[in-house]
Amino acid sequence: MIHKRIRPFNTKDTYPEQRLDNDLCQAVVAGKTIYLRGQVAQDLDTRENVAVGDPSGQAEKVMANITLLLGECGAGLETICKVTVYLTDIRHREPVYRVLGRWMKGVYPVFTGLVVVALARPEWLVEVDIIAELP
Repeated sequence: MIHKRIRPFNTKDTYPEQRLDNDLCQAVVAGKTIYLRGQVAQDLDTRENVAVGDPSGQAEKVMANITLLLGECGAGLETICKVTVYLTDIRHREPVYRVLGRWMKGVYPVFTGLVVVALARPEWLVEVDIIAELP
């Protein structure tokens, strides 16, 4: 089976300050399963960072990205099965989870939350991985 790849890119364009050359994409549809790349508070088209220093604002952008990508895959938030949340500070948990909870009200996915030392860029406070199913 050929997987459908959504928004392919190369890391040398995304992280010009790093010497990387990896071909990736924002989402993969494999059969009926959708795997989203970890989403951060970055505009998917311009790569501009959004809401620097604001965990709630970053969570809003993350969820907007997730909604957009799921739509491009042919799905919606209601199809989310698994969420993994990465935070750079445990104090961000409550504001981030409030935002995620509002966007995913009534969805009931399984959640895993982790606190990590850092994400790929120091201005990113939250990253969210999603696994969903096509309707």
